[in-house]
Amino acid sequence: MVTGTKLGLYGLVSHDPESLVPLVVNGPMHKFKPQMLVQRHSLSWKKRLIRVCCVRKTRRKRLRPIVTLYRKMPLKAISRLWGRFNQIELPIFLRKPLLGLYIWMFGCNLDEAEIEDLRHYKNLGEFFRRELKSHVRPIDDDHVLTSPADGKILYYGKVENGILEQVKGVTYSLRGFLGPQTWHGAQANDINHMSDYEYQQQLELNPDNDLFHCIIYLAPGDYHRFHSPTHWNVVHRRHFPGELLSVNPGVARWIQGLFNFNERAVYTGKWEHGFFSMCAVGATNVGSIKIYCDEDLETNTHHKHQDGVYFDKTFSSAVDVPKGSMFGEFNLGSTLVLIFEAPKGFDFKIHEGKKIKYGEPLGTSP
Repeated sequence: MVTGTKLGLYGLVSHDPESLVPLVVNGPMHKFKPQMLVQRHSLSWKKRLIRVCCVRKTRRKRLRPIVTLYRKMPLKAISRLWGRFNQIELPIFLRKPLLGLYIWMFGCNLDEAEIEDLRHYKNLGEFFRRELKSHVRPIDDDHVLTSPADGKILYYGKVENGILEQVKGVTYSLRGFLGPQTWHGAQANDINHMSDYEYQQQLELNPDNDLFHCIIYLAPGDYHRFHSPTHWNVVHRRHFPGELLSVNPGVARWIQGLFNFNERAVYTGKWEHGFFSMCAVGATNVGSIKIYCDEDLETNTHHKHQDGVYFDKTFSSAVDVPKGSMFGEFNLGSTLVLIFEAPKGFDFKIHEGKKIKYGEPLGTSP
């Protein structure tokens, strides 16, 4: 049930004046200042920190022409062609060798699949979206938040001043990622008159809470469906028909604001501690994002859109999503971003760069 579907337009946001993200909103911009780090004490390690940060920034400057050229590639068209290729029905005699090659290349665990006989998968797409046996992913009930997918933890932590990290040391803007908070009754142009810090303060419903985030990267060999990480209610969806740049961690290290460029479907609502959001981010060859409670969502279409365009859908009644229930699926692999409000003592049970499986604990409240 939908009470309203509407179009919005706003500028992509960055807090870095030298990043590739166009900035058309007001608010303070923060530039790295090495002299602010250098103090009388602990001088040696701080000098090393400055050197590392400056080297990373210099490398990103050198890569700028390459990144600009990369962004001009027809990645959405390539992804649509890949999607069509994935749906081509394979002759039965080719299914086992071709899918077996894919399993070998990307390290898929076929023993966990509900259907282990490769001849039953008509095409690559069916294999990507394969279901798992019910007992191989028990949902942890001792922790309030569990992993929504199989993947790798790219980054996690507390959101500070409206800025998030896509990988360590490379950031993107919260307000650029989520857009205007119209689900709270705010006006679309309100985003033009607030800083990143003010945006975060408006998002938090409880002054005793903090805002946290977690990024999970799904590799091509991972299980491609994703599940609800907690019991929550979905009230709103925002679809940004952006680009389809690779979200591989190697690329994410060098493209500032990568997640604000890419096509994504942001689902917002509430859980027991306040604001909760789960976002499915598209990527190269992953233009198709399917959400089971949202049949209206269409991704990677042929239409061209201006930067900052988004499409809203408001559910007439909140969609109740139980913990562990299937929420959606990708083709090939991509990224999930969780942004949520929780008590200040929220404790993550994960480690950056480590693999995780859906249903395993992400964190718990005090």
